[in-house]
Amino acid sequence: MRKIKLTKEERTIEESLEHFVPIDKQGYDQIVHAIAARKKDAVLNIRVNSHDLASIKHRAQQLGIRYQTFISEVIHRIAQAH
Repeated sequence: MRKIKLTKEERTIEESLEHFVPIDKQGYDQIVHAIAARKKDAVLNIRVNSHDLASIKHRAQQLGIRYQTFISEVIHRIAQAH
């Protein structure tokens, strides 16, 4: 049988499918609920110190995420803290 050559992107997709784990309806519903609960539906405009913003952007880059996502996650964690 002839082996098919995959692109790098196709290999990445194929490798990620190897880790796929099927879930039941309850697990699926929990995931849907978690995504809906994290939906961003409000806009916030604030002024911050430029040095602080540079530090935030640098930290987000180290984590490999966008700085807006990083700020949103920090706010979410603070809001959920008891």
